Amino acid sequence: MQVRGTGVYRGPHLYSATPMVRIEMDLGALEDWPTNRLQGFTDRLMQALPGLHEHGCCFGEPGGFLRRLRDGTWLGHVAEHVALELQSKAGTPVTRGKTRSVRGQRGVYNVMFAFGYEEAGRMAGRFALEIVDGLLPANLRGITGLSRLDDTPAPRSADGSVDVEAAIQDLSRLIGRVGFGPTTRALVDEARRRDIPVMRLDANSFVQLGYGAAQKRIRASVTGESSSLAVEAASDKSLTKALLDDAGVPVPQGAVVRSVTDALAAAGNLGWPVVVKPLDGNHGRGVTLDIDSAEKLEAAFEEARSHSRRVIVEQQFRGRDYRVLVVGGEVCAVAERVPAHVTGDGRSTIAQLVEAENRDLRRGEGHVKVMTKIVIDDHVRARLELAGLTPDSVPRAGEQVFLRGTANLSTGGTAIDRTLEIHPENAWLAARAAQVIGLDVAGIDMTLPDITRSARETGGGVIEVNASPGFRMHLEPSEGQPRNVARPVIDRLFPDGSNGRIPVLAVTGTNGKSTTVRMLAHIYRSLGKTVGFTTTSGIQVGDHLIAEVDASGPQSARKVLRDPTVEVAVLETARGGMLREGLGFDWCDVGAVLNVQEDHIGLKGIDSIEDLARVKSIVTESVHRSGASILNADDPLTVAMRRHAGGRIVFFSLKGGEEMPGFLREHVAQGDMAVVREGGMLVLHRHGETRRLMRVGEIPATLDGLAEFNVQNAMAAAAMAIAQGVEPEAVARALSSFTTSYEQSPGRLNIHDAHGFRVILDYAHNPAGLAALGRVVAGLRARHPRAIGMVSIPGDRRDEDMHLMGRIAAGLFDEIVFREDPARRGRGQGEIVGLLAEGARAAGFPAERMHCVLDEEEAADTCLRLARPGDLVVLTPTEVEQMWRQVLDWQPEPRRPKVEPVLRLPTLDGEVELIAPAGTDPDLLRPRMGAGWALPPFPEPEGAEIGANGLLRKVQP
Repeated sequence: MQVRGTGVYRGPHLYSATPMVRIEMDLGALEDWPTNRLQGFTDRLMQALPGLHEHGCCFGEPGGFLRRLRDGTWLGHVAEHVALELQSKAGTPVTRGKTRSVRGQRGVYNVMFAFGYEEAGRMAGRFALEIVDGLLPANLRGITGLSRLDDTPAPRSADGSVDVEAAIQDLSRLIGRVGFGPTTRALVDEARRRDIPVMRLDANSFVQLGYGAAQKRIRASVTGESSSLAVEAASDKSLTKALLDDAGVPVPQGAVVRSVTDALAAAGNLGWPVVVKPLDGNHGRGVTLDIDSAEKLEAAFEEARSHSRRVIVEQQFRGRDYRVLVVGGEVCAVAERVPAHVTGDGRSTIAQLVEAENRDLRRGEGHVKVMTKIVIDDHVRARLELAGLTPDSVPRAGEQVFLRGTANLSTGGTAIDRTLEIHPENAWLAARAAQVIGLDVAGIDMTLPDITRSARETGGGVIEVNASPGFRMHLEPSEGQPRNVARPVIDRLFPDGSNGRIPVLAVTGTNGKSTTVRMLAHIYRSLGKTVGFTTTSGIQVGDHLIAEVDASGPQSARKVLRDPTVEVAVLETARGGMLREGLGFDWCDVGAVLNVQEDHIGLKGIDSIEDLARVKSIVTESVHRSGASILNADDPLTVAMRRHAGGRIVFFSLKGGEEMPGFLREHVAQGDMAVVREGGMLVLHRHGETRRLMRVGEIPATLDGLAEFNVQNAMAAAAMAIAQGVEPEAVARALSSFTTSYEQSPGRLNIHDAHGFRVILDYAHNPAGLAALGRVVAGLRARHPRAIGMVSIPGDRRDEDMHLMGRIAAGLFDEIVFREDPARRGRGQGEIVGLLAEGARAAGFPAERMHCVLDEEEAADTCLRLARPGDLVVLTPTEVEQMWRQVLDWQPEPRRPKVEPVLRLPTLDGEVELIAPAGTDPDLLRPRMGAGWALPPFPEPEGAEIGANGLLRKVQP
């Protein structure tokens, strides 16, 4: 087997709406060995991963995958299921996968499976392939290319086979490093249940919930609504106690000290026992309880000093340890925290009891799972020593041995839910503590003899306020009812059922995407909205160009959706990004497919125009059920997409009125929406009503209807905006001020008339685009009888596409300058222009009017210098901005002085008329080499023939 390539679909893609890892696998000879021919393979696989029995596969019920194995399936499909099972066992349950053969390539498959975290998905893919390979008969084993997936090989047993349990542990540890902790994960899961988008902003727990201006941000349980002053106050334990004491909340008295001497003095004033802790510590680090002697105090002081320069010594409340979670001033959950401990059985040592406790599947490393494994460290040994015990001691049956003084879950503690037991007065005190400090989400630590009775009656009170409380103890307590504490946090961030979304409008198609995007952005900007939009020219937010790159892919879309100022996102969505990693969003409100024409055929598995249509349809298939899919009714391939498109179907068409096709007429008759051209008008059909939007000629970008492709783009933009709720009148007003100027639509039908001839700059980079532009050229012929064109095509297109481009150019222009794309994309130097020229010659274009200039800037300059007054020059650039500057800055060569025959001079062969400027002094002419005359120091005369050494041989009047 061979791994030929890998990728990650991070958004909806050609095969699913679920993000997936993709592995392109070549089974080689194993294509002839489905699982039912591999003796013992299925049994060995099921023994290695018993959980595969639960996989339903295509049958949708447990045992379905096993049935496929028995009937016979191929090893790519097996690897898919193994990768899913490994991730699920490691702590990220995933179930969706697909394996599809690559058309035309025997034994080659795209193996795809969902992932919880991308890094873990890649590792699971590698481990799965190694496991499958290891279960094959020895003569069929062997796999290459695994490093394309991940650099870490699967762990091996002594016999060389993959150690499946160790592999799962490796995956689990990786998830612990790259995955969300329980608190962040709970908030993310709750957001996703409400259809709120989730975007991770760093490698840790900094997360964006929602899109654009509607977003909220969290870092674990700290939210964007959390006051930085409140967080700072909560981190200063001395200040926290002072504020709470002043507000009437019972807190232990204490003092901040810097030395052991000061600590002893404070303890003497407070009375034993005391608690010692760092001033700005967290997670219980450096905290020591039950200090009742100077010796213990000195040791505790040093422990606290290792975490903070300043140390608190405070009186110790007697009672049990409780964590009260307060969100928005309301108590949401209460947990009793019990320090890490073991219970004796009369036979096992403390160390053995700890080992047995750590085998609880709920315990893990750090904060990955709901409980943390217990570690016997110096602190534990010291506590055991105070009780006269060691790790080798054997407690009596039923005897509890507490290993730590603090009850933090991060040090192995456990939790018991007490939410329904807290006394109202105690709940009020906890809520008041959060409000006094100013926190929207707070963990209030209370020590109380009895949670069911008021602290004012029993003693005790608040000992600490936490600005970033962990949710683990409430989500899955060791005992009692789990509490969904993420819900009130998300309720507070997104009140009234809001989902944190802004309008997302996506545009795809072969031609017209950038112009349609800019028209849409112009419509929304006219409404006062801050629009973020992407095109092949860059990313723009409001009036500012954020990045000048080809921004038609998913990464650029995500940048727009992360921008906190963007109120509407309009996204050009090109084929390449969709094939590479899917869409940059989970779903859109409005999606449009403008057209599907032959371009990019033969690239990345797209072998036909039907394949290309399938890729373009990803956009409309990702439209929300409450949204709208906008389709070109004049393009049969886009019309066919209506069967699988999301939301309601909206058509646009150049064929309105009597020309309207039957299916569109039926669509309109049913009250569905369409925008069509009828005569010289754009007409809106909706809800069974017909209304005129505007005259086509009122849209400057259409050149009074001559630029028919911009008529289509304007209809698509109008349909998208109206479908999203923009009033038709506002759409018409905006389109009436959208021009083809470079400022509004760079590289799309930009016109410059300052040089005595007209220049059109347009990014017509494929045959369909050039043909559409050609119709504009044909319409302008009455005013510009001679047309000069600079033509090129990207190097990754097919030879036949280049020939066709040359033939189209031959029918449009009187002079053609063929150039090469700056990035030849695998073509040799001169190959592109050679193929273009072949196409033009095949169409009968005269060779003397065809020019091949490789450099783009030189090619444009050639066109401009060929132009005469009244000509039309068409430039199709790659570097749009650079060429527009070149057009603006271009200067013609200085005009030659007018000359006329004024001198008749003798030569050895007779007389000759010399063309020279009037008033030229004959004495400036000096004979050289007998028969000729040296050129005078004025511009070369027209019609002159120059001999060797610059001698004038012949001059014609």
